[in-house]
Amino acid sequence: MLAFAACAAGIALGNWQSGRAEEKRALGAQLERSLAAPPLELPATPINAQDFVFKRVAARGEWLPTRSIYLDNKQRHGQVGYEVVTPLKLGPAMHVLVNRGWFVRGASGLRSPEGEVRVEGIALARLPRALRLGDESKSRVRQNLDIAEFAAETGLALQPIVIEQRSDGRDGLLREWPRPDLGVDMHASYALQWYSLAALAIVLLVVLSFRKREK
Repeated sequence: MLAFAACAAGIALGNWQSGRAEEKRALGAQLERSLAAPPLELPATPINAQDFVFKRVAARGEWLPTRSIYLDNKQRHGQVGYEVVTPLKLGPAMHVLVNRGWFVRGASGLRSPEGEVRVEGIALARLPRALRLGDESKSRVRQNLDIAEFAAETGLALQPIVIEQRSDGRDGLLREWPRPDLGVDMHASYALQWYSLAALAIVLLVVLSFRKREK
């Protein structure tokens, strides 16, 4: 009975993890379609993040370079540098964070064009998180940047997304973005482990049954 219960549990959990992997594959296919589709225009009014996440978006506004944050320890081609995240002012009372690109540590020539600009990119629910080392709220160089925390810190009204910029910004930044990790491989690995546990339960049942008969 214990073996059958363990087998059933392993199969059920394996099926659940396989289902999650399929969901992530579908999300990856949606992302590919979004990259080829015309961009959604981001309004200067509050949005529902789920309507924009992993879709191609466009926004018009003015940079607030004095509010820029530099995400440290970002590597490209074996070199360490920073990713620049700058608020884009969409209207009198609304902004959106834009991950504008990467530059190597020690480089100069970073520019923020003045006046109205148009930015195109992929909308993300958040920026990737790294190990947090103490309170970074006072520093412009950080490991992490959370949308809600940055809004509270600066008093800026922010849309609940981050734009990963794909358009040319004439700013000297490199925009070679890694593909978002949707976790497909992780769920597939977990599914294999649960199916293996189910198979192991049956194998142990057979082996122990024969040993009992021989005794």
